[in-house]
Amino acid sequence: MAGRPAGQDSKGAGDPRPWFSLFTEIGIIAQLSAAAFEAEMPGWLVSQFGVLQHLVLRGDGATPLELARAFQVPKTTMTHTLKLLEGRGMVTLSPNPADGRSKIVRLTPAGAAFREEAIGRLSLRMTRLAEHPGLADPQDLLPQLRALREVLDATRDEKPEG
Repeated sequence: MAGRPAGQDSKGAGDPRPWFSLFTEIGIIAQLSAAAFEAEMPGWLVSQFGVLQHLVLRGDGATPLELARAFQVPKTTMTHTLKLLEGRGMVTLSPNPADGRSKIVRLTPAGAAFREEAIGRLSLRMTRLAEHPGLADPQDLLPQLRALREVLDATRDEKPEG
C-alpha cells in the first residue's frame, strides 16, 4: 500500500507506533474534555459525572465493585466517589438483595436531572466543534471508537504472551 512503511499492514501490526500515537491523542482529548467539564461545572469532577452517565446508560443499579471494575479504579476510590454522590443526593446506596455484604447503587431523579443539566451546560462547547472544518461528523467516528473500546474492554484482563 502506498504511504505505509514496508512490513506494516493496514492495522499497524508491523509498527505499534501508530497505536501509541492514537492513544496519546485519546489521552490528551480526555484531559482537555475533563478540564472543560470541570470549568463548566465548578465543584464537580468528570469522574463523578462519569458514574452518573454510566448508571443512565446501564439503565439499572450496580454494585460498587461493578462500577470500580467498569472504571478501572480501586474499590476504595469508587466507594469515595459514591459517598460524595450520595451526599449530594445524586445516587442511593441500598443493601444488595442478592448479597447482603454489598450495596446497590441507583441513580436518583436529582442525579438524572444533574446529568441533563451538565449536558446542557456543555452543549455550547460541543456545538462549537461542528464549526471547525476538517473535523469528521461524530456519528462517523463513533463506530470505530466503540469497536476499539469493545476490544479493549474484552481483553483488559488478558496478559500478553512473551
